[in-house]
Amino acid sequence: MKLPFANFSLDALELRLAQISERERRIVAIGALLAPLLLVVGVLLPLDHSVAQTHARLLKKRTDLEWMQGVAGELRAAPQPPGTAGESLLVIVDRSARESGLAGALAGSEPAGPQALSLRLQKAPFDALIIWLGRLAQQNGIRVDSATIDNAGVPGQVNAALVLHAG
Repeated sequence: MKLPFANFSLDALELRLAQISERERRIVAIGALLAPLLLVVGVLLPLDHSVAQTHARLLKKRTDLEWMQGVAGELRAAPQPPGTAGESLLVIVDRSARESGLAGALAGSEPAGPQALSLRLQKAPFDALIIWLGRLAQQNGIRVDSATIDNAGVPGQVNAALVLHAG
């Protein structure tokens, strides 16, 4: 099988260029100048930028990992958040929701396993919800296992489905 460009020669190219009109020669010349420019600007520069961003992100993640590994021992040695002696997870969550002004947004709760609670909140103020979850973690050692947060149709208010876990 013979490839169409196997017999390529500059003489054949010059002959073909001589056969086309002056206008077409200018178009070919402009195209020959613009093609490498388009390749560089349209492909190579964005690709280089993307690679540079990826390298920067990777460097930041490595730096973060080194820092986390450095403080891991300190975190293990730090005192754990105080538990509330004898109170169930439901009681702690209900009390802290009332204290945070979220009692009216609580739409339901049910056990989600040992030391876990599934909650639904409707039209809860987003800022208050996030502060409440942070306080639960900090003061009671209760963490969020999963969360689904959707817009409630009113700016600043959300509907949320949460699974909280004690311990």
